[in-house]
Amino acid sequence: MQNILFLCTGNYYRSRFAEAYFNHLAQEHQLPWRAVSRGLHVKPGHNPGPIAPAALAYLRHLGVTLPGVVPYPQPVTEADFAASAQWVALDETEHRPMLRQWHPAQEPATEGWHFADVQFVSAAQLLPQLADHLRQWASSPRFASGSR
Repeated sequence: MQNILFLCTGNYYRSRFAEAYFNHLAQEHQLPWRAVSRGLHVKPGHNPGPIAPAALAYLRHLGVTLPGVVPYPQPVTEADFAASAQWVALDETEHRPMLRQWHPAQEPATEGWHFADVQFVSAAQLLPQLADHLRQWASSPRFASGSR
């Protein structure tokens, strides 16, 4: 089993959704991969819960059940990078500078996507697009073999 590390700013909305939905898809398609998510700039006490209500609602809409206890947002550590075979920043424009500043060794190998935060794109627009992208991405041949 290999890990994919999804990164966003606060580990509350986009990366949490990507983690939960990718894990659902991986289980459904028996892929030898597991997703984890972390934040590049987590502010303790900033979020009112472990996952954004809009992300949670859309996951339920998709039939995804989360584990009993969902941890609060967590900042990324060097150990998280080391434990993962692939790293994805959910918004290239927003996250690439953070990676360069705080994790320069991992920045070049991090795949960048283009899913802006909720202040720029509504959850009603972003979450279906992210779900579609994750479905297509998870069905690519790279995940069936477990290789990078």
